[in-house]
Amino acid sequence: MTKNTAAQRMYYGKALAELSAKKDVVVLDADLGGSTRSSDFEKVAKERFIQIGIAEQNMIGVAAGLALSGKTVFASTFAVFATGRCWEQIRQAVAYPKLNVKIVATHCGISVGGDGASHQALEDMAIMRALPNMTVISPADANEAYAATIAIAEHNGPCYMRMGRADFPMITPENVKFEIGKATVLREGKDVTLIGTGQMVTSCLEAADILSEKGISAEVMNVSTIKPLDSGTIIASVSRTGCAVTAEEHSIIGGLGSAVSECLSENIPVPLIRVGVKDMFGESGDPAELMKKYGLTAKDVAEAAENAIRKRGKK
Repeated sequence: MTKNTAAQRMYYGKALAELSAKKDVVVLDADLGGSTRSSDFEKVAKERFIQIGIAEQNMIGVAAGLALSGKTVFASTFAVFATGRCWEQIRQAVAYPKLNVKIVATHCGISVGGDGASHQALEDMAIMRALPNMTVISPADANEAYAATIAIAEHNGPCYMRMGRADFPMITPENVKFEIGKATVLREGKDVTLIGTGQMVTSCLEAADILSEKGISAEVMNVSTIKPLDSGTIIASVSRTGCAVTAEEHSIIGGLGSAVSECLSENIPVPLIRVGVKDMFGESGDPAELMKKYGLTAKDVAEAAENAIRKRGKK
């Protein structure tokens, strides 16, 4: 695993700047362009960048109108505002008519740190996943965030993509190809399947190293598309290992863990342990300390894997 780190939002901005070459692309922001990095698009295509201001509901309405006019629209703000404050507008004006609007949110998860519970989106995937017609994406790192941005620009229909705030390790290659709805096996194993999304994919890889020292062979999977879920790849892996762990920087309710639970219970019921934030809000603090307190470290994933193996009834 490379030790290079980068923030996903920086590579989102890079991708937006490149997409400015497509004259149908329009970018909207809700007074947070410097943080979301949508300002990178403004620098190269100011005439197609609209600063809506602190009016997120209006931003979604404007995005819908532009999409109806044939534009590919990116709308960005922090995830708590993008999914919570605008939910009715997204449902009625974007998802229901199946418009070509890409809602890309930053500052997701507990690692937002010092901004505290009010700004740590832990339920955004659950909110968006419940909407018909909505594609939900959670890239593993900055390289994948860049590739996913290019991919959703080509995808016809509503998309929601979540990104973190902080820098974290680059685990995918610079030229990674992003295929919506496709999970990727990053490491093969035979004893347990570790299924991660977002920066927790890194934790799954580190957990696999911890488990390897104990003689446990862990398969590691990057599920960067939460919806549509790649059930085939998940079922194929878990059929071999017989148990699984999901890991997400999100509530265990309604996100990756829930999606995988639904998939496995209907197809191949096996022991599954969900690593994520329990039914609670976050708090202000150092990101690394919060990840430890809320049970989102590689050690936590490894312990969950051992628990899943015990539940399976095999060594």
